[in-house]
Amino acid sequence: MKTALIIIFIIISILLSIIVMMQEGKEGGLTSSISGGGAETYWSKNKGKSKESILRKITAVLGFLFMLIALLLSSKFLN
Repeated sequence: MKTALIIIFIIISILLSIIVMMQEGKEGGLTSSISGGGAETYWSKNKGKSKESILRKITAVLGFLFMLIALLLSSKFLN
C-alpha cells in the first residue's frame, strides 16, 4: 500500500510541475493600470471555459491530492 502511494505521489508531483509550467503568468502590472484594465473581452466573459481556467482547476485538484497523500505518507497509519 505504501509503495503504491509513493508511486502515485511521484506521478502527481510530476503532473503538478508540468501543469504549473503550462500556465501563463499574470499579465498586466503597469500596463493594465494605465489602460484601465476593465475592458470586457470575449475571454473575460468566458473565463470558466478557457484553457487557463481548466489548468487552474487541475492545479487545485492535483495540489489537494499532493497534500493529502503527503499527509498519509507521513502518518503512522501506513508504517
